[in-house]
Amino acid sequence: MKPKIYIDGSEGTTGLRIFERLGGRTDIELLTIAPALRKDAAERARLINASDITFLCLPDAAAREAVSLVENDHTRIIDASTAHRTAEGWAYGFPELSPAIREAIVTGKRIANPGCHATGFISIARPLVDTGVVAPDAVLSCFSLTGYSGGGKKMIAQYEDVSRDAALDSPRLYGLTQQHKHLAEMRVISGLQKAPLFTPIVADYYAGMLVSVPLDASQLHGVSTLAQLHDCLSSAYADARLVRVLPLSAQSDAGGFLAANACAGWDGLELFVTGNDERMTVCARFDNLGKGASGAAVQSMNLMLGCDEATGLNV
Repeated sequence: MKPKIYIDGSEGTTGLRIFERLGGRTDIELLTIAPALRKDAAERARLINASDITFLCLPDAAAREAVSLVENDHTRIIDASTAHRTAEGWAYGFPELSPAIREAIVTGKRIANPGCHATGFISIARPLVDTGVVAPDAVLSCFSLTGYSGGGKKMIAQYEDVSRDAALDSPRLYGLTQQHKHLAEMRVISGLQKAPLFTPIVADYYAGMLVSVPLDASQLHGVSTLAQLHDCLSSAYADARLVRVLPLSAQSDAGGFLAANACAGWDGLELFVTGNDERMTVCARFDNLGKGASGAAVQSMNLMLGCDEATGLNV
């Protein structure tokens, strides 16, 4: 019997992208809700409990409410909201971070899908903290450039409005109060004691993300050169299929520029190690709607079902 999959919130950006990745698959059965009943709690509860795996593509409060609708011990949840990313009993949906995290996804019933900005930062910081290269009490900085699709339907409509405000022509900083909703998971999942100083930036392109973490040599332990930092990250992801550390020459091969939209439509993540032996920058580049959202959610589902983790993904 094919596993039954339901997407609660399938009309949102993340839900639609998950549906696109699953729509052509013959190894699963997609449960769908009638448009008129999308907000009907009883019908949603019926479909959630009829499913083997439900994706929650909802605001935080609605995601918590949806979890409370589960009335059996077999329905497994993948929550794309912020609600459960640091909650006890929830596995974090980034299997490349460690064998233990991968196993928790494979066997878990409650999976929290990572945030897009958090995915980039954690992909850099977690292996450095795990190996002792960066101390847990380090205060790191993080800059994250994203396409406007990360803001959901409302922001997409603003940017694609022909009579839009001229301010949207320029990259815009936000999260200026240093209270961005991804900061909790950026700290906890990375193993840091303090959240990074975080500057998210949205720019006038649809999809793609470039997250950068600058590092001074004085912050590093057991690593004294750019090549050694590169070796550390390459070792951490040596067996990863969807995360790849590019050669040190990659930046110069690209003409000295890194375009944030270069991975749009792809479900993997690239890491770049740039700079020199005194001042270094590690960058993560990926699709905010791919490895930063829907692609990561489908990867977790694949692991939960015991099939190839890249099934249905663009890799």
